[in-house]
This record gives sequence, C-alpha cells and structure tokens, in this order.
Amino acid sequence: MRMRSSNPVLKRALQQQSGPQQGYGQPGYGQQGYGQPYPSQPYGQQTYPEQGYPQQATGDQPMTIDDVVVRTGMTVGTVALFGVLNYFLFSVNPGLALGLMILGVLGGLVLGLVIAFKQITNPVAILAYAGLEGLLVGGLSALLGNMLSIQMGDASAGTSLVSQAVIGTVAVFAVMLALYKFRVIKVTDGFVKAVSYAVLGAAALMLVNFVLSFFIAGGIGLREPTWLGLGVGIVFVVLAALTLAIEFRGIEEGVNAGIPNKFAWQFAFGLTVSLVWLYIEILRLLWIIKTMFAE
Repeated sequence: MRMRSSNPVLKRALQQQSGPQQGYGQPGYGQQGYGQPYPSQPYGQQTYPEQGYPQQATGDQPMTIDDVVVRTGMTVGTVALFGVLNYFLFSVNPGLALGLMILGVLGGLVLGLVIAFKQITNPVAILAYAGLEGLLVGGLSALLGNMLSIQMGDASAGTSLVSQAVIGTVAVFAVMLALYKFRVIKVTDGFVKAVSYAVLGAAALMLVNFVLSFFIAGGIGLREPTWLGLGVGIVFVVLAALTLAIEFRGIEEGVNAGIPNKFAWQFAFGLTVSLVWLYIEILRLLWIIKTMFAE
C-alpha cells in the first residue's frame, strides 16, 4: 500500500531522495502508520528503512528537530526585529511606518506565495519574507495600539494591547504543542483537509470584505469592533491555532523520514506563517474586545 503524505514539503523531500531504497509499496513497507509509536531511535539518525522510507544520499545530513527549532528561531527573531523597528518608527514618522506596513503586506504576500508553491529552501528568501512580515506586524501593532490609546485616553493602552497579544500567541503555541504531543488532537488526513478548506474559505471571505470596503465603510464588518467582528475574530484565532498542529505533523513525519536538513527551512517558514497569522488575529481580537467594552 502506497503511503501518502498530505504535507507538500515531505512529498518533495522524499521525491528528491536518492540512493538504495525500498520505495513505496515494497516489502516491509506499511508496518507502521501515522499515529503509531515510532521505534525508540533518536531523531536525526539513519532512519526506518523497514518502513520503506528512502535512505539518505551520501553527504546529506538528515533533518532533526533541532534544525527546525534553530531555523524557526532565526525567522521568528527576524520578524520580531523588523516588527520592533517599525513599531517605534510609527511614533516618529507614522506615514513612513504605514508605508512600510503596506510594503510588508504586499511583498510578504507575493514572496510567501512563491516560497510556498515553489517549495523554496533558500534561507535568504525565507528570512526576507520574515523581515517583510515583521514590517506588517510592527506597523499593524502600532496602528491598532494608537487607535486604542486615543479611544481610551490612556497612552499605555496600546503597549498593553501588544504585550497581551504576544503573551497570548506564545500561550496558544504552547497549548497546541502539548495537545499535539500527547495526541489530544489527532492530525489525520481528514483533519488537514478540513482545516485547509476552512482557511481557504476564510481567505475568500476576507477578500470579499476587502473589495467591498472600497464601496462600503468597513466592508461587511468582518474586521470591525462589532459582535460579528468578535465572532469572526474568535473563529480565525482557532483556525490559525489549528494550522500549527498541521505544521507539527509535517515536522514529525519529516524527521522520522530522515529527509535532508535543508527542508528545515521550509518547516520554519510554515511555522512562521502560522505564528504571524495567529499573532495578528489575537491582536485584532483583543483590540475588538477592548474597543467594544471600553468605558
């Protein structure tokens, strides 16, 4: 029976493997399925030929969890650096900061799509994407924080909003990692499809809202401080959190398959996309709540 992975990074990595291999559908394959305990063999070693995974080509180092962690730290650190710079630039030159935020939106969208569809593992491209996302995150944080401070008449309200969004993002990440690790959430192929379709639907809805905003103030109100906006915000936070579980599954499968460590950059990219989206949704949700219930 041929194994099928729903993760495009893993599919490409396995296709690029070379050297002697059993291959899918060969004798010995299928002894273990996804979700079953793996042999007690450390991550990163020559792994699981009895499962039908391809052997490593000579000179290729297999990807480890540490590879993904280090590269994710680099991408998230780049997001944070550029985010902080644009956040403080807003107080000095709001026009320039907003211009950089728009650059982050458009540039990050284009570069992100190229990286995702071409499965690019070039660290320069991925770190450039992280920098653009940082411009977006920093500008949006400053904008919403400034709006909240003006409404509440409290200069510290904006800083508090951003701090709570950061803490919330870290907390949700930790919870999702624990839920995945202890298999409270089972990331099956059906789970991946359902979440993927939901994300596509959310993106389509946001596109409609964006287009209508040129003709109607606030579009259809999906991102406004209303009960509708509150409900949509909660749904989007949940969706962003669920995409983290999908990334965790891909990383686990990749490590156990022994794919080359260059693909750690792709998994770092995927985690960065999910974390940035999660932060933005938590930030906007908190802004909606504080705006709606401000005295």
